Amino acid sequence: MATPSENLTNALKRMQAVQTDGIVQSSQLSRTYLERLVKAGSLCEIIRGWYYVTNPAAALGSTAWYSHYWSFVRQYLDEKFGKDYCLLPEPSLALLTGSTVVPKQIAVMRPTPGQQVLRLCLDTSLFIYQDKANFPQSAVEIDGIQVMHLHEALVRVPEAFFRQAPEEALLALRMLRDPTPLLRHLLEGGRSVVAGRLAGAFRHIGNTGIADRIVQTLRGAGYDIRETNPFDTSVVVAVSTTRLLSPHVARLQAMWEAMREDVLALFPAAPGPHNQTDAYLASVEEKYVQDAYHSLSIEGYKVSPELIEKIRSGKWHPGENTADRETVDALAARGYLEAFRAVEGSVRKILEGTPASSVIRTEHHEWYQALFAPAVQGGLMPPAALAGYRNAPVFIRGSRHVPLPAHAVADAMEALFDLLEQEAEPAVQAVLGHFTFVFIHPYPDGNGRMARFLTNAFLAGGGFPWTIIHLSNRTRYMEALEEASVNKNIRPFAAFLREEMLLEID
Repeated sequence: MATPSENLTNALKRMQAVQTDGIVQSSQLSRTYLERLVKAGSLCEIIRGWYYVTNPAAALGSTAWYSHYWSFVRQYLDEKFGKDYCLLPEPSLALLTGSTVVPKQIAVMRPTPGQQVLRLCLDTSLFIYQDKANFPQSAVEIDGIQVMHLHEALVRVPEAFFRQAPEEALLALRMLRDPTPLLRHLLEGGRSVVAGRLAGAFRHIGNTGIADRIVQTLRGAGYDIRETNPFDTSVVVAVSTTRLLSPHVARLQAMWEAMREDVLALFPAAPGPHNQTDAYLASVEEKYVQDAYHSLSIEGYKVSPELIEKIRSGKWHPGENTADRETVDALAARGYLEAFRAVEGSVRKILEGTPASSVIRTEHHEWYQALFAPAVQGGLMPPAALAGYRNAPVFIRGSRHVPLPAHAVADAMEALFDLLEQEAEPAVQAVLGHFTFVFIHPYPDGNGRMARFLTNAFLAGGGFPWTIIHLSNRTRYMEALEEASVNKNIRPFAAFLREEMLLEID
């Protein structure tokens, strides 16, 4: 007779064989297997008959659901309706423009009768209803999900969308290559009010060519078109006539432009370059133990000031002392020391006059390699982990923000360093550099530690003190980053970082 452990192993093997992108239907498993897997915490119910795969040892909580959200939506809609459905204009534009936020609800239209609200995990939902009259003649597929074409979604989206989601609206306008399909929808529907709104929106972002063409075409067809600007003029909207090659890059650029004034309003003016490079670096060295303790602890490592000091002093001998055998925590502390030394070298160059953005662009990969080289040498990570940016998805624990897809990371990082290079204010570089780095999440691990190193390099270049983010403030720190990622509100994070920085002065 099989043991309970063997029974669970067999159930797990079956689960892995039938799951698709982490989603399992109950019809794919026997009732016995299903009950074992749910009891073991390896499957979690979404709705009746649908489950997502979880890792009970990881205790990721909401992260597991958010990481499987779009996979479930895609598979459920495909299973139930094939291609005979379409998202409404707002979620269509969110997907078309590369939104990273898991929405609370997605509205889906169908041409055939039936209406239902599916209550999903963590207060998310799917609202599915019939709308034969407005169902689009064709749709476009984004990550396997049927959405409206860009031009049709822009025509159908309500005016409030431009005020409530200015970032998506801006990106959608900039993505439009040719206004011909847009004009066709406007003319066929006699949508003169919508035409006036879109003309005003295009003019607001600096695209007078398309704005004029909309006005002239509608007037040529005999419509009385009155141009209006649907954007809230109090919201900063980056003006650009450049057509988008990557919505992800454009999103970073738009966020930076919209957020920088809030940072400047909350953060003190930069004191200016330090005159005593050695003295400044000596003060940084004095903070090393506390810096390492708090930064590693924030990421969940079990370290102590004593272990950190032991490693720094060279008294850690894993090859000689069985008590010092390589462990995840000790190797992380060793990596932090090596990375800290690399960052100190970068800071010296910055203090001696090399622009911080140039130094960090060139050397941040060296920081990352130093951070994880001990784990690779200790056999806990494969050598390929040191190659550079990630080539697979990552997820942030408990966050509704899903970092950029792997294929977008390289371009996004280039855009980040361009923004840092173009930015004249060290405070903006420090705050938005940190936020944008973790928003992209370019590496498979270590993004938080890397972002804090980046922030301190820019703070040093502006004459600010080296700043420690304390473990006791971890919740506020993470909540502030979540607020910036999901609601595009940088003020809590800027205020938080300012308070942590001022503690170093006091």
